[in-house]
Amino acid sequence: MYDIAVSVAACLRAGTRVDVAWAVETDGFGDHREPGSAPNRARDNEALAITPGGGRIGGVLGGSANDQLTQLARERTNRLVRVRVADFEAQLAGLPAGGQARCLLVEASRLPTELWDRLRRRDPLCLVARLDGDQVTSVDLYDRDTVGNAGEEAARLFDRGSSDALMIGDAVVTVLWPVPKLVIAGAGPVVDALRRHAELLGWQVQVASEPGHVTGLIVGLSALDNVVVASHDLQLAGTALQAALASEAGYIGALGSRRMQQARADWLAYRGVTDLSRVYSPAGLDIGSRTPPEIAVAILAEALAVRSGSSVAHLRERAGA
Repeated sequence: MYDIAVSVAACLRAGTRVDVAWAVETDGFGDHREPGSAPNRARDNEALAITPGGGRIGGVLGGSANDQLTQLARERTNRLVRVRVADFEAQLAGLPAGGQARCLLVEASRLPTELWDRLRRRDPLCLVARLDGDQVTSVDLYDRDTVGNAGEEAARLFDRGSSDALMIGDAVVTVLWPVPKLVIAGAGPVVDALRRHAELLGWQVQVASEPGHVTGLIVGLSALDNVVVASHDLQLAGTALQAALASEAGYIGALGSRRMQQARADWLAYRGVTDLSRVYSPAGLDIGSRTPPEIAVAILAEALAVRSGSSVAHLRERAGA
């Protein structure tokens, strides 16, 4: 839902009706579960925004349910709906198999007003939708400080620290936890290793090898997100660092020799950017990394340490080459 927040907020400001749909319970789709266990629950932040003219932003179940949800929105909203996706449709959307899902379909104006700004800031949130049959009667918003008021089961679900949803009596609890993003500028073995390792952490990874592409990926990053510059191309590296320093990115790392660091600093200074205190360069913790996979581990560990405020030994604090 985080990815559609800006667009939904813009529609609401313009007075345009927009309906929002997201999956709260899934069964099938190639998910593995123990025999006799409950249907699998949605565990991502996918959501679909639908405007009356047929405009759509985002997607549910890889986009395989978009057409059905758009048709259902024309009929009636503010309800819990069921969609079924055939194997063929699922495979077109990149899913292993078909299945069925229950989704909430709610008019955005019926959701808490502050939700969209909180999503834009990438805050962890909890939505509790009250039902009368399949009809949504109200939706309440909770955060870290107030989730205890949502009930014991909702608080326990929130404390797991990952997106999830759960049907509890006549209510649907949807927990939204943002996924960190990693934007990498450059190419090569270290970049490949960074991508693989970051994906193991569940991060969203985007790689840019052109100056004109990297700025668009970095603009709008939050304190949860990360930028790593791993390019010897001064134009690409400088552009990425300039965009990162203008953003709210929580971690900015840059690979390269002392000479390369100075060249980047000169490039930025010429453009009026002189405060580089947020840049960790050379990037990574001082753990004796040598190979690309080891370097990637050191960089991602540093990003995690910076986010948590842990006291560790950074490479940038070491003197010499």
